[in-house]
Amino acid sequence: MGKENSEEFYGRLREELQKSTTWPSNYLYKFIIPTDPVRIEQIGSIFNNTGAVIESKKSRNGKYTSLSITVHLENPDQVIEKYREVGKVKGVISL
Repeated sequence: MGKENSEEFYGRLREELQKSTTWPSNYLYKFIIPTDPVRIEQIGSIFNNTGAVIESKKSRNGKYTSLSITVHLENPDQVIEKYREVGKVKGVISL
């Protein structure tokens, strides 16, 4: 995703979150990544000390891991901040 497209995406996401959610609120992130302990740890460290509940499940062939992360956040900007941080981890697909 190019910088302009990502800014447009995050702007729309912020608007939708403001309309659809009462803040503070729990937010569920879903990511798929190649199964790699280093990448899983990188994502886990992004949510350290946030009280996040992280569930992981490997694909049938073990090649990919899905991560479901539920965390209590104060506002849409915090949601977007975490997406930006996770987006720096190589190979992550955000759902």
